[in-house]
Amino acid sequence: MAKLNVNIQKKLKEFDLNVDFELKKGCLGILGPSGCGKSITLKSVAGIVDPDMGIVSLTTDNETVYFDSERKINLKPQKRNVGYLFQNYALFPNMTVEENVAAGLSKDDDKKIVSDMIKRFHLDGLEKRYPRQLSGGQQQRVALARILAYSPDVILLDEPFSAMDTFLKEQLRIQLSNILNEFDGLSILVTHDRDEVFQFCDELIILDKGRIIAKGETHNIFENPKKVQVARLTGCKNISKIEIIDDYHVKSLDWGVTFEVSQKISPNITHIGIRAHDFSPADENDLNSFDTSNSTKIEKPFEWEISLANGLWWKRDKQIHQHEFEIPKYLKVNPKNIILLEDN
Repeated sequence: MAKLNVNIQKKLKEFDLNVDFELKKGCLGILGPSGCGKSITLKSVAGIVDPDMGIVSLTTDNETVYFDSERKINLKPQKRNVGYLFQNYALFPNMTVEENVAAGLSKDDDKKIVSDMIKRFHLDGLEKRYPRQLSGGQQQRVALARILAYSPDVILLDEPFSAMDTFLKEQLRIQLSNILNEFDGLSILVTHDRDEVFQFCDELIILDKGRIIAKGETHNIFENPKKVQVARLTGCKNISKIEIIDDYHVKSLDWGVTFEVSQKISPNITHIGIRAHDFSPADENDLNSFDTSNSTKIEKPFEWEISLANGLWWKRDKQIHQHEFEIPKYLKVNPKNIILLEDN
């Protein structure tokens, strides 16, 4: 079983990058805001950037050390058998599609590999075209075909959908998901988009200013982010400082509402989070209910977005043809849907 080991440190202008993780299967997501060290981490694995200290190695049948500062090992990118999908795909503009696909192969490789990749990625009929003559989706398929043609051990994906419109992005997400499901090796996806990591990644790392603030199984981190910044990065709209009343009750200092929670509150809990879809209509005396007076609503194609006077946000699903919606007088939240959070 393959295992990628990354334990690196690098001094950057704004902060010190310090990243330590192992990947043993599937796809790992690295999520974080712009400038947090995501791409530097990816480029350190690929050999495009040199860490100051640490080790990067891949174990399959044998261990291949890509980088080791103590042993003075630093393999060139061409020697690492790593496929890197850049944001702009980095296709050679003066090469045709088939020439781009063949670019990573040696003269001794079977020529049938290129034709197989052309068929696999539905590029038939485009072999003689140049990148400028291709759509964004076709360019991504060529870039992926070029990577997979030389059977890499690891695929690195650097914000692969960042420059695309919504329609193309949805198409290519499905395509890439299918490719990664068929891929026998390891892959790492760097993104600032929580939907992408949730869709693609079995494991997740969240970076903030060069340090890992969460690491684990993707669904577990979304369900129990544990820290304020992790909750924000996984899309939690409602986060408030709290005053602890007793083991199971808190007062929200930002919203002025007292809530019962389902877990015993430890002294290190400083905030609570409530995801915007987790409210429901209520009666005045229901558990965890509160008044919605003076709320405002915004209609979107498939949801209502309600801004409550106390500062909470509620998102309610809607049908495309449903243009009327009356905000209930009271809302409530189930105690199990209140997330207990520590400050970062």
